[in-house]
Amino acid sequence: MATADLSEASGPDPQLRFKRRIRFHTSVQELWRSRELIRTLAEREIRVRYKQTILGLSWSVLTPLALMLVFSLFLQRVAKFNTNGAPYVLFSYIGLIPWTFFSTALSVGGQSLVLNNMLLNKVYCPREVFPISSAAVAGFDSTISVLVLVVLFAVTRFVPAATSVWVPLLLLIQVAFTLGVTLVLSSVLVYLRDVRQALPVILQLGLFATPVAYGIDVIPARLQTAYVVVNPLAAVIDGYRRTVLFGLAPNWKLVGPAAASAAAVLGLGYLVFKRMETGFADVA
Repeated sequence: MATADLSEASGPDPQLRFKRRIRFHTSVQELWRSRELIRTLAEREIRVRYKQTILGLSWSVLTPLALMLVFSLFLQRVAKFNTNGAPYVLFSYIGLIPWTFFSTALSVGGQSLVLNNMLLNKVYCPREVFPISSAAVAGFDSTISVLVLVVLFAVTRFVPAATSVWVPLLLLIQVAFTLGVTLVLSSVLVYLRDVRQALPVILQLGLFATPVAYGIDVIPARLQTAYVVVNPLAAVIDGYRRTVLFGLAPNWKLVGPAAASAAAVLGLGYLVFKRMETGFADVA
């Protein structure tokens, strides 16, 4: 009798418990139908960010420009990084564009669910539209940064190589990895608010752990494959430099593992997000 009472107190029959089944194809279709909402949220965020600012859109390029100047005036003079003959301002700035996209997407997208908690409780939509729209805003800023890169090419009289045709492939890897990490971070931050305080420090450490100011050749050759699997941005940045500045094809021994890692991060990130989203409205 006591055993029966204990079993009743432990919870409902396992057959009666709610089990959420995630159908990836259905979730992607629902997300695609919400693409206009993503665009609207991104436009709103861009307007709010630059509203009543004196410099306006210039703020989107001030961070990479400032870091480029710091790297050029201090780090390069001390360390003398190998740039294969390319101007260091281009070498560092090309590394800063994808890093700034990544860090902005994480900084803004990571907090997107918490900051939009009112919409979470009032409007039904795929919850992933919030971090994805924040990543779209980061992409908008990166587009402005690319326009500045064109100016730098003109000032330094350096011509991009024809192998720049590989850039879209590298960009796809960059976006996949960034979206995957942003989805995981945004869902975790809803439940663990301490991550919000630690994020700026983590990103600062990540800036120096990623070959932005220096080349990937600084990493020992035997460790480079494992390195890009953990941090696909390293292979992406190296690929941008090889294709745009050096006139070389991407290093497929690094880009291949990085692409596989980025795809895995995106898939697992989306799965984690969908698993955790049932409690977003209650906790956020």
